[in-house]
Amino acid sequence: MDTIIMKPVGIVRNRRKGTEDDDWGLVESVIELSEHLSDEALEGIEDFSHLEIIYYFDQSVETLTGSGHPRGNTSWPRVGIFAQRKKDRPNHIGASIVQLIERKGKRLLVQRLDAIDGTPVLDIKPVIAGFLPQGEIRQPPWADELMKNYW
Repeated sequence: MDTIIMKPVGIVRNRRKGTEDDDWGLVESVIELSEHLSDEALEGIEDFSHLEIIYYFDQSVETLTGSGHPRGNTSWPRVGIFAQRKKDRPNHIGASIVQLIERKGKRLLVQRLDAIDGTPVLDIKPVIAGFLPQGEIRQPPWADELMKNYW
């Protein structure tokens, strides 16, 4: 299979216009459902506190297929693209777990979505506790440092 064609299910609307990496915690975003979908597609979603948003980094211009330093920081180790969450991925796909604040018709108000204004949304899934990691989550020290000012 060489090509996968997807039609966005929505678009992100917020005040973030640039692709800088930090200070996402207070950003509220609205996800507007695409016109080809009815508001019935969101029926019952307000029963969930959190959603997983899958989106497309449409403004990412580079593609890393090997390894590099996260955020270009040479004090952190060189790791493969699949060992980091960089936007310059082979398929430019992002995923975030967000808090659902409210639903109004075909709009979802969410917090902690690290996607800039105009980002196409590929899918919306409810966060169900049984799908979350079981046990302790392990990560290297550089990942803790990277996240200090992210939210």
